[in-house]
Amino acid sequence: MKMQTPYYLIDERKLLRNLKRIERVREESGAKSMLALKCFSAWCVFGLMKQYMDGTTSSSAYEARLGHDTFGKETHAYCVGYTKEDILSVKKYADKVIFNSASQLKRFFPLVRGAKLGLRVNPGFSYSHYDLADPARRNSRLGVVAVKELRAVSSLLSGLMFHFNCENDDVDNFAASLDRISRRYGKVLDAMEWVSLGGGLYFTKEGYELGRFCRALRAFSRRHGVQVYLEPGESAITQSAQLVTTVVDVVHNGCDIAIVDASVEAHMLDLLIYRIPAKIDKSCSGKHRYTVAGRSCLAGDVFGTYGFRRRLHPGSTVLFADAAGYSMVKKNWFNGLGMPSIAVQRLNGSIDVVRRFTYNDFKNNAS
Repeated sequence: MKMQTPYYLIDERKLLRNLKRIERVREESGAKSMLALKCFSAWCVFGLMKQYMDGTTSSSAYEARLGHDTFGKETHAYCVGYTKEDILSVKKYADKVIFNSASQLKRFFPLVRGAKLGLRVNPGFSYSHYDLADPARRNSRLGVVAVKELRAVSSLLSGLMFHFNCENDDVDNFAASLDRISRRYGKVLDAMEWVSLGGGLYFTKEGYELGRFCRALRAFSRRHGVQVYLEPGESAITQSAQLVTTVVDVVHNGCDIAIVDASVEAHMLDLLIYRIPAKIDKSCSGKHRYTVAGRSCLAGDVFGTYGFRRRLHPGSTVLFADAAGYSMVKKNWFNGLGMPSIAVQRLNGSIDVVRRFTYNDFKNNAS
């Protein structure tokens, strides 16, 4: 099927691999998994995902409503800073409302009295490769730090959230972290019904010791008598999508530079923020070296430098791998560049084009 590029292509067969691992975690550990919409919110594949996951978790009122309306099942609402309007909105959609601070909990408690409420806790340690994404970085605003402050409001709560990881693929580190949490917050946890351990746990990675992971989760749950929730985002959709692009020009300035009809700034912004190159599809790799760049006016709009099997020319296809997590949710209209369409390769191999963007989408986004 020939489609106009650029477009994101989500492959349900690759997605299913991650989902089956998530299902195994639920069966062996008892932990429930909530899709983190901040990472991935392409609801065109929620029909498949909700067969293996237990609901969604959000970072805003809009995400909470999206999860409720398109995924169904259980809906968790969290936000770093709610407004009164947010609270009035999320309490209509959310099964659990999680606050970032004790002050917001106390301020809005009269509006959500009777609901299942949670509070984010900052344990003072974390696992992250990037300071930008480190939840326990110095002067972090994310979660309650003082145990005394947590205990003072614990009677208002049914659960706690500990979101302290980012791409943690170390099961030993995770198990040790659970022990640290138990030692410090055990008495408060014993009085709770549930606990969310957040996202950032790369347990769907090839070679990850899933059995040990599940045993650690089950032991933690039994120790405190709580229902454990996980909030996988990247783990749920890793390696399941590509950004498909076409070369529009090849120039030379110290090296061969292939310019494609997409943009890092507009279509894979997460890579630019963290200063990491895009992943190229392995089927493209070879000896012909090109720096691949986007077509926005930003000088640093560069995907990376790669070896290709064949020489590139206008009309050549370049496939960027792992383009789902934090890329699709951050796409934007910078430079007025055409937004990539969204397509899905279904389990039966057929391809559905679920969304095409037009000039009117760009115009209506501007004002």
